Amino acid sequence: MSVIDGLPFADEKKTYILDVLDPILEEMVSDILTEMPKNPLDFMIAWLRKRSGVATSLRVSIQQKNQLLKQELRQVTGSLSEAGTAIHHEHHADEESEEEDDDCDEIPESHQKPMSQMTRARQSVSAEAYGTWNQKKAFTAPVFSKTDEQKERLNQTLQQSFMFSTLESQELNTVILAMKEASFPSGEKVITEGEDGDYLFVIEKGSLDCIKNINGEDKVVKTCVPGDVFGELALLYNCPRAASCVVKEPLIAWQLDRESFNHIVKEASVKRRNRYDNFLKSVTLLKSVDAYERSQISDALKAETFRQGESIVKQDEPGDKFYIIEEGELYAVKNIPGEGEKRVMDYKAGEYFGELALLRNQNRAATIVVASETAKVLSMTRTSFNKMLGPLQNILTRHVADYK
Repeated sequence: MSVIDGLPFADEKKTYILDVLDPILEEMVSDILTEMPKNPLDFMIAWLRKRSGVATSLRVSIQQKNQLLKQELRQVTGSLSEAGTAIHHEHHADEESEEEDDDCDEIPESHQKPMSQMTRARQSVSAEAYGTWNQKKAFTAPVFSKTDEQKERLNQTLQQSFMFSTLESQELNTVILAMKEASFPSGEKVITEGEDGDYLFVIEKGSLDCIKNINGEDKVVKTCVPGDVFGELALLYNCPRAASCVVKEPLIAWQLDRESFNHIVKEASVKRRNRYDNFLKSVTLLKSVDAYERSQISDALKAETFRQGESIVKQDEPGDKFYIIEEGELYAVKNIPGEGEKRVMDYKAGEYFGELALLRNQNRAATIVVASETAKVLSMTRTSFNKMLGPLQNILTRHVADYK
């Protein structure tokens, strides 16, 4: 049943919304999502002017056209407002989830196709986001039979992935049953950059290279290993494949289809990725990182919370994590021979620590203590640090002087 059926309008108005307004709005919203203009209102006015100009006689003056366009825009805005008010009252309980769904429609600029290739992608965005008033269909996840040993093996693999490790046990079990095993030999191209994608994969065994065409040259931007997810960007943002994926070592992976992903995983993953992506933009260290690299870094981060007085790392202990402070305040204490403990540095949100132990492969140089009531940090393991932040090691090395 369409959401429009529950609106307090006469049948004539409902028919008008479905037959007249909905096709225009779908087309306009699709173009807005493609262009992502800074001022959407100006874009809408220009869009309506252009569209109206096709149907309006050339003999109508510019002034008359403007009046018609303003009237049409007022009618459309009024209808949207009226429909929105009715939906708000009838579906107030779903308001929060609908706002979160809106986040899923934002396509990172770096992942968009050229305009000449956007026809199919634009249609899919419009249909998925603004179909007949974004109605939700009943969904039953597919089930592929698995042995207990396979389920356990897949569960362990998914627990290594940020995208699935935070799911509730029931949701995780549904995902496990919906996944289909797939094997690929060395050298096979599993994904081709620029194509549409309907599946993501989680690696259980083997490895593959993610290759992007940058300035006419194919470059390996990431190597995926067991526990890594690849192919998720096309599903997260309903956009073309961001990179090609070529098998490096014989691959055993688990495949999840778009519909299952959208209904089970997408909402939580998009919310988390967008939050971390927006936060990472404020981290000085990562300002030179592009959107694709930043999305990979956000995928590798794990949130940890500490209370006042707790030590996140301790001097002279081995270090295997790099940290970025998301919330709260910290300070560094160093035990100096002959002088005792001294407070040597303060930290606030957006700053980082722990890189010395990873850069130099040595023990922690100081103890980091929580100064505020609570502190939230985003941690990255040594493996992810070396893989994700390799290009930034020169910057980090130069910053070592700050500690002196």
